[in-house]
Amino acid sequence: MVILTGETLTFQDLEAILYSGVKVGLSKACIEKIHASRRAVEQIVNEGRTVYGINTGFGKFSDVQIDVQNVEELQRNLILSHACGVGPLFSNKISQAMMVLRANALAKGYSGVRLEVVEMLLELVNKEVYPCIPQQGSLGASGDLAPLSHLALVVIGEGEVVYNGERMVTKDCFAQIGMKPLVLQAKEGLALINGTQAMTATGAVAYIEAERLSYQAELIASVTMEGLNGIMDAFDADVHIARGYPEQVETAARMRGYLKDSKLTTVQGELRVQDAYSMRCIPQVHGATWQTLSYVKEKLLIEMNAATDNPLIFDDGGKVISGGNFHGQPIAFAMDFLAIAMAELGNISERRVERLVNPQLNDLPPFLSPSPGLQSGAMIMQYVAASLVSENKTLAHPASVDSIPSSANQEDHVSMGTIGARHAMQVIENVRRVYAIEAICALQAVEIRGIERMASITSDFYEAAREIVPTIRADRVFSTDMERMAEWLRINKEHTVNNAV
Repeated sequence: MVILTGETLTFQDLEAILYSGVKVGLSKACIEKIHASRRAVEQIVNEGRTVYGINTGFGKFSDVQIDVQNVEELQRNLILSHACGVGPLFSNKISQAMMVLRANALAKGYSGVRLEVVEMLLELVNKEVYPCIPQQGSLGASGDLAPLSHLALVVIGEGEVVYNGERMVTKDCFAQIGMKPLVLQAKEGLALINGTQAMTATGAVAYIEAERLSYQAELIASVTMEGLNGIMDAFDADVHIARGYPEQVETAARMRGYLKDSKLTTVQGELRVQDAYSMRCIPQVHGATWQTLSYVKEKLLIEMNAATDNPLIFDDGGKVISGGNFHGQPIAFAMDFLAIAMAELGNISERRVERLVNPQLNDLPPFLSPSPGLQSGAMIMQYVAASLVSENKTLAHPASVDSIPSSANQEDHVSMGTIGARHAMQVIENVRRVYAIEAICALQAVEIRGIERMASITSDFYEAAREIVPTIRADRVFSTDMERMAEWLRINKEHTVNNAV
């Protein structure tokens, strides 16, 4: 079980919850903090003090005081009115990640919610009930208001969920599993929605998938090196140590490890003096993506354990401050950077695909066709790769440079971080398909060269991948192959660990 403390949630924890079904609980220390902050809110209400979000309106309505008898209605109205998300739904994993991250933020004890609110979020996680949360509609400041309101709808028994693979209204699901909705009290509605958990959850899932894909990219590129009789001198450790980037050094080391006993790679001067950049510069380009992933991981880890509510309650209610921790700018930058770095990982892969299929650039059969002319082989696979990387160039345009004022200019600068996170996820999905195409082409090329001459590690990859996509012996509907390979890469952990060095 993963125990939330509000401070120590890691990517390993989140991956265990989302991908392995590990359950979640709360630490005893958190429970005490939650109770203390709740007592502070109740004291504010009882004393009739005017505090934003507890007994006032929201946004531009912050100066409107709400009577104590209307506080519960205020919280419900907030959730109903702010549930304005549109478009396709976030995936179940991202929806679940939002609940985990919101619970972790509330567990810090700065938000003033009852323990029941946090416990209900964790019960939804543990029972694998996924709120239906539309992807579009967040500005990424004042929190991810629209998406998190759809999450909060489920807490109060409204909205829709996915349970056991079926989309249904929340009330029907609760009837099945014996859960009861909560009636939100002072501040609890705002505490549920005023945070960055939509962009952070999307970013965290995107990071997990990007990291896995980046390891796979090196292994697939290694098979391409064999398919094109690539020159290994460019991966010599001295070359990369001389430049000094650790990620570049590590990428070159993994490539050398993958190919250490290959009889298909060459040395400079054996067949040619040097390779094209898309092969020779794999450590430099892939390594730069790893640098970006390190930056993104650092920012996400901070945000996964951050208090992003407003207002925040300190000193047992002695200090209640309305600030701006809900502003998503740090994650917005990180997500734009992630999209750019992964798009570039796709760009260099597409160039290697071109080298595998273009008869002017290699000595393989044109387009790896089993019968050139009569059969087109992998010709249009390269078209698809080119289309995907071109689309990524549009998706990689930074979202964080835009801002549109809202709430009658009270909220006059926003991050657009959720848009950036969604785009990063789309880029990663496109790049995975590009690498699926490179893998299919590289597998075909090494067959032509002689699979018995492959390195031990790449040979293992070849054998596993051939269970997914068989040899191209005649033209067929390659869309099926590309999607099967991409899905295999998405779920396959076996070839993502650093087992080469």
